[in-house]
Amino acid sequence: TYVLQSHEEDDRKVRRREKNRVAAQRSRKKQTQKADKLHEEYESLEQENTSLKREIGKLTDEMKHLSEVLKDHEKICPLLHCSMNFVTVPRPDALTSCLPR
Repeated sequence: TYVLQSHEEDDRKVRRREKNRVAAQRSRKKQTQKADKLHEEYESLEQENTSLKREIGKLTDEMKHLSEVLKDHEKICPLLHCSMNFVTVPRPDALTSCLPR
């Protein structure tokens, strides 16, 4: 019976080791998949960041351009130079002269 018990214990150890080995493989695979997913997310966020920086640059350039256009327009705008600019409703003829044609 001692040999039989020893053999059963050996079998249990072998099964336990095999089960542990499979669990370790599964754990390593899960970690690898998680790392891969994080890397993909990182790459995607980097691309989005680059795209947003490019958009910020374009919008900044547009803002500078529009600020210059406004500054140039303010120099000649009759609404700003009108002696009655405190009136809430602008004169229609003055407004139309400011609008692009």
